[in-house]
Amino acid sequence: MARVSPLSSVQQQAGAVFLPYGGGESAQPVQVVGTFGELELEYAAIRKHAAVFDWPHRGVLEVTGADRVDFLNRMLTQELKGIGEASVRRSFWLNRKGRVDADIRVVSVPGRVLLEMDVHVAGAAAQSLGAFVITEDVTIADVTERVHRLAVHGPRGGELMEAACGGALPGVDGAAVVTIAGAECVAWREDSAGESGYEIAAPVESAAAVYQRLIELGHDAQHGAAALRGGSTGALSERVRLRPAGWHAYNIARIEAGTAWFNIDFGPSSLPVETGVIDDRVSFKKGCYLGQEVVARMHARGAGKQTLVGVRFNLMQTPDDFPFQPVEGALLYPVVDGVRGEEAVGAVTSSTISPMLGSACVCLAQVRSGFWSAGTLLATDVDGRELRGAVQPSLRLVERARS
Repeated sequence: MARVSPLSSVQQQAGAVFLPYGGGESAQPVQVVGTFGELELEYAAIRKHAAVFDWPHRGVLEVTGADRVDFLNRMLTQELKGIGEASVRRSFWLNRKGRVDADIRVVSVPGRVLLEMDVHVAGAAAQSLGAFVITEDVTIADVTERVHRLAVHGPRGGELMEAACGGALPGVDGAAVVTIAGAECVAWREDSAGESGYEIAAPVESAAAVYQRLIELGHDAQHGAAALRGGSTGALSERVRLRPAGWHAYNIARIEAGTAWFNIDFGPSSLPVETGVIDDRVSFKKGCYLGQEVVARMHARGAGKQTLVGVRFNLMQTPDDFPFQPVEGALLYPVVDGVRGEEAVGAVTSSTISPMLGSACVCLAQVRSGFWSAGTLLATDVDGRELRGAVQPSLRLVERARS
């Protein structure tokens, strides 16, 4: 698989720095924008105004037919009864061993359901789900090559989206069919960066026009990459101050928000109980679904071998006054009565220097049973120095007021 964003040419003109996302033995990485060269300002746009993102690393399945909701409810881990046609719910698609094959946003709109997920697993998910369709009136199509994903995150994002769509927007966990730049799109609310967030699925042939329309409406001409300036200096743009942003800025914000990411913080080898988000993805009151016996057994035991936690480290700076930050995969050791243990009990999955916490380092980490209670002290090594921190009460590491 090799995917090229329909926005890549305008992003190159804007000076974007690209990075490979995902990939492995059976798949090629997808090129995504890392930054437009002003990371601090891109992050600030998420927290203070609004930022627009291009998400070529996301895949989409379309499920149609009269039995679509009933079928999906019997397949996925989340309760979908009564979902209606203006809602989004988060769920897992498991294999027979109860491990996570896909982390899915179930987006229900009139006449169809979109299943949004990591692009690297979309094709396999379409095939494995489709194998269970027997007599049901259900059609599952991988529309990843026909639908392109965009997003707007930030406290002013709702104002921008309302202007772009010309009408009311979905509330939290809501979805709607909207028109942007003359194109019919599906939009849903998901605050994964800790601010108001709007995810957009647009026809691939209209993606550039939708992206440019958002820029034209929301961009302050005195800010941002010159190649993406829409020239608007009206009141809306002055309030919104939209900025094109890349993965690096979003990654900082989503770690602060405690948003676990499939294929980064957990993946195909993970059981739901190990993801840290089982309560958000799994219903324990619904009927059978694939992998349920394993999930129910682990839930009855009260825990798995490990789970995802949030950790905040003590601030320690390099001689150049830059905070120490453990890399992905850095081992974590227990600290008891001030003494560091010799056996690792976990590993960092994502880490960042948090602007909201005075440049303290925070991370998401997989930690073994017995060491994930809030307040548990852990230590890791960074450039030959020991960094210590504590497990936090939840994955969310920074609290933000959202509307």
